[in-house]
Amino acid sequence: MPPAILYYAIPGFLLLLSLEAWFSYKKNKGLYETKDTWSSLGLGIGNVVVGFVTKAMIFGLFLFLYRYWLFNLDAGTWWFWGLLFFADDFSYYWFHRTAHNVNWFWASHVVHHSSQHYNLAAALRQTWTGNLTGSFLFWAWMPLVGFHPVWILFMQQVSLIYQFWIHTEAVKRLPKFAEYILNTPSHHRVHHGSDLKYLDKNHGGVLIIWDRFFGTFQPEEERPCYGLTKNISSFNPVVIALTTWAELFQKAKSAGSLKQKLHYFIKPPGWSHDGSSKTTRELRS
Repeated sequence: MPPAILYYAIPGFLLLLSLEAWFSYKKNKGLYETKDTWSSLGLGIGNVVVGFVTKAMIFGLFLFLYRYWLFNLDAGTWWFWGLLFFADDFSYYWFHRTAHNVNWFWASHVVHHSSQHYNLAAALRQTWTGNLTGSFLFWAWMPLVGFHPVWILFMQQVSLIYQFWIHTEAVKRLPKFAEYILNTPSHHRVHHGSDLKYLDKNHGGVLIIWDRFFGTFQPEEERPCYGLTKNISSFNPVVIALTTWAELFQKAKSAGSLKQKLHYFIKPPGWSHDGSSKTTRELRS
């Protein structure tokens, strides 16, 4: 297994979270709500607990796939780390974009968007079911081309550590060059917005260049309205983690044909067989 640098980063996360909460209180910014923060922490703890088991399973699968590598990529070379970084970030972009456009993955990812506040606590609001339902498949090509699973899981942790700090309203804009290349607090605030023009935009992990290249980039204009288009009316971590799954299966059960039932899992969020709800694309049209 790779070194668990993400777990070692948790004390730093909590320290920065505490400083932001103190700043919010002193400046009367209203960035935090007590119940919402405890929900985020509960979801983060649940993600860590589930991760102990699921990460071991994923590592085992990737080791199996690595037996059939196409290229002998040597971690001792300087270019290996550049390739690894871009391969991981490219994989993350397509996972993240898919998670916003396929209900099966959205039912897990929705947890991260469920807070109506944008702060460092919300960065810890993570899914309990993502690994169990196949999010790792977007990285499964990497051991096949020759990246050792240790370094794949290591780089995933590096990406998540980077993404923690961009969940803040305390940082407005970085210099233009950084804003053009990197995923920044400004870009990620857009991603967490429930405003129609902000929906399903800015899916990058560390880099924002994929969004610019593939047409999913949206600059921050006015301050976003955070949360979901239909918010989950609970602070209970179990309800937040599982309610969208329950709703998805209930909707599929109500559909008339097998094709319609399947569509509830493979179509974008908001799709309905009877037109009672709309996808982002339908709303925009």
